[in-house]
Amino acid sequence: MYSDKVFEHFKNPRNIGEIPDADGSGTVGNPVCGDLMTIMIKVKEDRIDDIKFKTFGCAAAIATSSVATELAKGKSIKDALKITRKTVADELGGLPPQKLHCSNLASDALRQAITDYFRRTDQMAKIAEFGLEKDLNALERREKEAHGEVLEA
Repeated sequence: MYSDKVFEHFKNPRNIGEIPDADGSGTVGNPVCGDLMTIMIKVKEDRIDDIKFKTFGCAAAIATSSVATELAKGKSIKDALKITRKTVADELGGLPPQKLHCSNLASDALRQAITDYFRRTDQMAKIAEFGLEKDLNALERREKEAHGEVLEA
């Protein structure tokens, strides 16, 4: 079912924890399975200098969080944005079809953390340049929900 690499990252996750003064943070969840994932980044000279995650979920969710942070650490923002759902799943030696959504969460959380970094540092043009408008909308929607604001249909 799971590859040895999935079990390794589940049993010994890398980059687990929090960055209290993070430059960007992205939280995503899957209401069907209940997985919830937050990725925090610290950026230095346009590179991901530090990255941490907190995940509530199954073995695949924890493993995809761990491997996504390993893939992104030290990379330029531009290169980190090339980390896709497929990249994460492939790096783990594949995932069962019913667990592929976990790799979606990991790459989506990373994209949202980068989007949040651009927003916090007044680099809104970068959001458009890298096609992150959808991620910005998701980030803002989650913040409104967290503050109990009613969303329009």
